[in-house]
Amino acid sequence: MNSRPRGIATALAVLVAGAAGAGIALGIAAALGDLGSSTVVTQNIETPASLQQVASTGGKALTIPEIYERTAPGVVQVTSTQIVKAQQVNPFFQTPAQKVQALGSGFVIDKQGDIVTNNHVIQGATSIQVLFSNNITTKATVVGTDVSTDLAVLRVKVSPSALTPLMLGNSAAMEVGDPVVAIGNPFGLDRTVTSGIVSAIYNVGAGTLTTNGFPLLSQNHFPIPAIQTDAAINHGNSGGPLINSLGQVIGVNSQIETGGGTSQGNVGIGFAIQSDTVKQIVAQILKTGTASHAFLGISNISELTPEVARLYRLPVDHGLLFGGVRKGSGAAKAGLKPGTRKVTVAGQSYLLGGDIIVGVDGKSVGSSYGKLADTIAAHHPGDKVSLEIYRGNQKMTITATLGNRP
Repeated sequence: MNSRPRGIATALAVLVAGAAGAGIALGIAAALGDLGSSTVVTQNIETPASLQQVASTGGKALTIPEIYERTAPGVVQVTSTQIVKAQQVNPFFQTPAQKVQALGSGFVIDKQGDIVTNNHVIQGATSIQVLFSNNITTKATVVGTDVSTDLAVLRVKVSPSALTPLMLGNSAAMEVGDPVVAIGNPFGLDRTVTSGIVSAIYNVGAGTLTTNGFPLLSQNHFPIPAIQTDAAINHGNSGGPLINSLGQVIGVNSQIETGGGTSQGNVGIGFAIQSDTVKQIVAQILKTGTASHAFLGISNISELTPEVARLYRLPVDHGLLFGGVRKGSGAAKAGLKPGTRKVTVAGQSYLLGGDIIVGVDGKSVGSSYGKLADTIAAHHPGDKVSLEIYRGNQKMTITATLGNRP
């Protein structure tokens, strides 16, 4: 893609009056994410009962009106407020501060009052208000956030009878072409429903890890497992659910692609965080208030092909090449050496001259970055992994201690 995906919360800039009777100016602007790339790995922990909900493989498909009737009461509108100090233009005149509000969506996940939304909807907020389907507004507190997956958990103190938890489904069971429904608050329009299909599925670790080609990226430059859909989602849909035909949440709507033009609206390309990732991260947040991600510390990874190995007389025709090692990471402390010589074969760039990773924890990775990423994801920060590598023509095994993602 030539243009970056954009966050889909709506920012409402409200000028705070400097004196009694002063006017209040209201403007609307898009809230955009700071994006980049790398990889997402998550640790597995015991899942609380509230998240132990898995999509069944059978069951009768619901109509869109049935899905809406069943799930819309569990969708909320989230309004977060920040107080931003205004830039002083005239040293002799004190410009009043600005009250900036971000409007997004969220959904209830249990009877304890826990609500899932996007991190970018509530980031930096001094106060958060949640509007329910019965038009009751209540204050919410932040249980925890995770920038790496753009997820946040809020909590409200209301009667359990007022809460309609939505069921988290199994995103791994979804296929391209499956019907989906999005419910949220685009441009503040309360609990709007749109429908479409799964246009594509993006799993971290599938294919070559490069800067290009991964559509859903976090603010700290890590890709997020994503579902692409043509169901219309716009500014204000951020944090709302993407729902399958069984009425189960299989994604959290997060970003849209606007095509690189001046329009900020929907062009039929939206992205949701996969529900399997949501379960892992929310479970950690509910247990500890935060989420941790095991981190090896290599970057610019490419998958070695037999053609590259033959052309450059490498000692093995499979494995993983990499061009970066983060300072202070487990990879750096273990002495992993990145490639420094860039070559291009069939339009793909490779960095040669460094170590070639061929195995992890006694298992071959072949030329699949996904196998390495999945193994790292199964570990916790502080765990040790053994890496089988080729350094020049010498095969060797080194041990790296995984860190916590910076």
